[in-house]
Amino acid sequence: MKVGMITLGCAKNTVDTEIMLAGLRTQGYEFTNDPAVAEILVVNTCGFIQAAKEESIDTILEMATWKEKGACRLLLVTGCLTQRYGQEILDEMPEVDAVLGTGRLDQLADVIQRALAGERVCAVADPTFDYDATTERLRVTPPYSTYLKIAEGCDHRCAYCAIPLIRGKYHSRSQESIIREVKALAREGLKEINVIAQDVTRYGQDRSGRFELPNLLRQLVQIPGPAWFRLLYAYPTHFSSELIELMRSEPRILEYVDLPLQHISPSILKAMRRPDSPEQVRRLLYQLREAMPQVTLRTTFIVGFPGETEQDVELVADLMREICFDHVGVFTYSREEGTVAAEMPDQIPAAISEERRDYLMSLQAPISLARNKRYLGQTIEVLVEAPWTDGQGIVGRGRKDAPDVDGLVYVRNSPARPGEIILAEVEQALEYDLVGVARA
Repeated sequence: MKVGMITLGCAKNTVDTEIMLAGLRTQGYEFTNDPAVAEILVVNTCGFIQAAKEESIDTILEMATWKEKGACRLLLVTGCLTQRYGQEILDEMPEVDAVLGTGRLDQLADVIQRALAGERVCAVADPTFDYDATTERLRVTPPYSTYLKIAEGCDHRCAYCAIPLIRGKYHSRSQESIIREVKALAREGLKEINVIAQDVTRYGQDRSGRFELPNLLRQLVQIPGPAWFRLLYAYPTHFSSELIELMRSEPRILEYVDLPLQHISPSILKAMRRPDSPEQVRRLLYQLREAMPQVTLRTTFIVGFPGETEQDVELVADLMREICFDHVGVFTYSREEGTVAAEMPDQIPAAISEERRDYLMSLQAPISLARNKRYLGQTIEVLVEAPWTDGQGIVGRGRKDAPDVDGLVYVRNSPARPGEIILAEVEQALEYDLVGVARA
């Protein structure tokens, strides 16, 4: 039977999709990107914030139409939304034939068989899927780039966040299983491995009582093949001097730091239950810049948190002007049921939150442009992703650009193919992208 899989949400969800696809492949299922010919449609949902929930529901309803106008016999829903609202989805959406939680990824084939037999299945349990038990993935990312999930869940209890309710407690994979997976990826010819978890810097603490990310990375860079290892989603709390020194000295670990700071106002950080103080955050940021002058700093902020004032927003603006982050994402607060913040007084109207987001993003645009101008005249590495027909060259990403969220590099006069890493001299800097010419 032909299966179509639709994946929403973050890169961690993408890895889950790849695990589920690999399990179905071993059972003889075929795959299609055309929902019109899929006999089974699976929507892997996101349920992190309200906008993601709405997108997930809209996608489910859109896929349900293929039961009438296509070949679809079954519509299954999995992912974060079902982990929280599995039974409610079945109760309120008769179009859905089965739901599968994040803790039951390995049971998708069994759930399909039960649904084909006429059962409406609710396979939702504690999120305890064992990522050590399998490294088999049918990758949906480009053949040269992938994500490596080193842990699941989260032990932080930020007041606004539903992730611990969805994904459970922080659980590190064993180093043995991670190394085994990277060796397999290296044999496939991967050039870029993006290391992900809800908090990569916490890796290993739940297993050994020690923060083991530096030790893990030292072993990974001994594996021949991948040229770039990129760290995504690092908390400031456990970003150690040992890790900074390793990033500075090991060229295969990119000088790229993604720190989701969320805010900088002392009162808002306290209300958010964030573990870091403004002083700790600034100290780390300056330490990173001192050790690695070319470091790329990415962060995210939340505006509109309950009780936030205009003065609190200005503190964020001041930090952006002071640090000059390379990449910034600003999100409006989402009131999530079951979280501490949902019950707080002084909820901010959505219109005000959106104004604050737009204000901060307008500040970031010229900062991003100024940061990009640093590269003018420099020769940089570019991972080729696609042809650039207008420039008779290629489009790719530099070491400073993570997939899907950061900028691109447009390179003229290059016949290189996707997956190659080439050299380019930067001739033009835009707000988020660079333009250059190929160099030998």
